[in-house]
Amino acid sequence: MRILIQRVKEASVSIGDSVYSQINKGLLIFLGIKHSDCEISAQYLAHRCANLRIFEDAQGKMNLSVKDISGQLLVISQFTLYADTQKGNRPSFTDAAAHDIAEKLYNDFIHSLQQVIGIDRVKSGVFGAMMDIQLINDGPVTVMVESKETN
Repeated sequence: MRILIQRVKEASVSIGDSVYSQINKGLLIFLGIKHSDCEISAQYLAHRCANLRIFEDAQGKMNLSVKDISGQLLVISQFTLYADTQKGNRPSFTDAAAHDIAEKLYNDFIHSLQQVIGIDRVKSGVFGAMMDIQLINDGPVTVMVESKETN
């Protein structure tokens, strides 16, 4: 699994003309799932996200996690994080997991985050839907995190 995390002041996801989910201060998480990923990867990354110290303390150092600041999380499925652009001008997505596997692991990841940080602090988009994302990046701080290889 691969996630792109953006520290945000606020973020929302809209489907069609209506807001589906929104958060205030916290993390916007784009989640890409590889064909070889498993539930252990989802659990590992959920703990990494919840405990990643990328919020500033009173001294201005990145010493606090989203848990420490009682922040919120917005999780968006993003298979394009596994785009292969090595050949030609059109990305290949052969490393991305099949729809049914990816959807299950996306839900496993959200469930793991809810267990770690609380059900009311984790929001999401709709798996496989066309979504519009709005955010106010805080910093900006953008971090890429990958799961450990389980094979």
